[in-house]
Amino acid sequence: MPITSTDIDFMAQALRLAERGLYTTMPNPRVGCVLVKGEQVIAEGWHVRAGEGHAEVNALAVAGDNAQGATAYVTLEPCSHVGKTGPCSDALIAAGVVRVVFAMEDPNPLVSGQGLDKLRAAGIQVDGPLLEDDARALNVGFIKRMERKLPFVRCKLAMSVDGRTAMANGESKWVTGRLARQDVQRLRARSCAVITGIDTVLFDNASLTVRANELDIDNAAAAAEKQPLRVVLDSKLRLPRDADILKQATPVLIVHNGSSENTDKLHNWPEHVEFLALPASNGQIHLSKLLTELAKRQCNEVLVEAGATLAASFLRGGLLDEVIIYMAPKLLGSNARPLFELPLNTMSSALPLKIRDIRAVGKDWRMTVVPDMEH
Repeated sequence: MPITSTDIDFMAQALRLAERGLYTTMPNPRVGCVLVKGEQVIAEGWHVRAGEGHAEVNALAVAGDNAQGATAYVTLEPCSHVGKTGPCSDALIAAGVVRVVFAMEDPNPLVSGQGLDKLRAAGIQVDGPLLEDDARALNVGFIKRMERKLPFVRCKLAMSVDGRTAMANGESKWVTGRLARQDVQRLRARSCAVITGIDTVLFDNASLTVRANELDIDNAAAAAEKQPLRVVLDSKLRLPRDADILKQATPVLIVHNGSSENTDKLHNWPEHVEFLALPASNGQIHLSKLLTELAKRQCNEVLVEAGATLAASFLRGGLLDEVIIYMAPKLLGSNARPLFELPLNTMSSALPLKIRDIRAVGKDWRMTVVPDMEH
C-alpha cells in the first residue's frame, strides 16, 4: 500500500509521543504508537520507562476491543523477543490490527526485521520505513549501542565570544546565563552517564546531578528520578571523600589506572561509589575502553562535561559524536583558558567541524557541531 500524506501525519504524531519518553526510557529506546481506525485516532501510547509497558502495549490497552481492524503507526519496529514484557508483534497480532506502519527497523542486528516478518506471516499489511531520519534522531544512543556497541558521546562546553572557557586561575562561574544552564540540565537528564575529569571536580566541586527545579519541563520530577551515572576519571585517586559529587547517594564510578599505588585507597568509601581500573598511558585513562565498558552497562547517551584537556582527548581520539557549545556575549581575554587544549600550529592541521544547528538560549547562543569526516 503506498504511503499517503495521512500516514505521514499519524507517524509524526507517534514521534511526538515517543519524545515524551526522552528523559525516562533509558536504557530502552523512545517509542510512540498511534492506533487509527477510519482515519480517526482511537488510542495513543508511548514507552514511559524501562520495565513498564511498551508503546504498542500501552496503546492497545487504551483501545481494547476497538483495536480490531485498526492501523498501528509505530516509531520502531515492534519487538519480536521476550524481555521484561512480551513481544509487541504478538500483541498487535492478537489484537486484530490489520496494518502496521513503522518508522525504522530494530537496530539490534540479532532481531532486526524479525518483528516485521512475524506481522507479515500473520497476514498484516506492513509499510515503511516512514520518517526514518526523525526516528533515528530520537534514539541516536540506543542505535549506536546496538549497531556498534558504543554509546553516543556528546560533549558540552561553554565559552565566551573569544572562545575562552575560564579565567587563567580556573574561575568559570558563570560564563553563561541561567537559561543555558537549564539547557545543560536537560542534556544531563537525557544521558545515561556524565563523564568528567578529576581536575574539573577538584576545582569546581560540581555534583553533576540532575536537579528537577532547573529542568523547566513538564515531567521534571520523573526526569530527575533516575540520575545519570557520574563517571570521574581519576588515575591517581585524588578525589576527596567530602567532594560534593559523593554527597548524593546515586551511583558514582571512579575510574583509575589500576596501579598498586591505588590499592590502599580503595577502601571505606560510600556504598554508591564503585571503582573501575582501566589501562592508562601518559597519565590518561584509555577512553575508548571506558566507552566500551559504559556500553556494556547499557549506557545509550553519554555527556562529557570536562575541561579543555579531557575534551580535547575525546576529540582527538575521534570519540565525539556531537559537541554542544554555549557561547556567551562576553570577552574573557587572551589570558583565559581555551575551549580545547589543542596545540595546533598550521592551518593544514586544523580540525574541521560541521555546524548542525545554531539557536539562541536566553542571552547566549547554542551551537551544535559534529566532526566533519569528509575532510
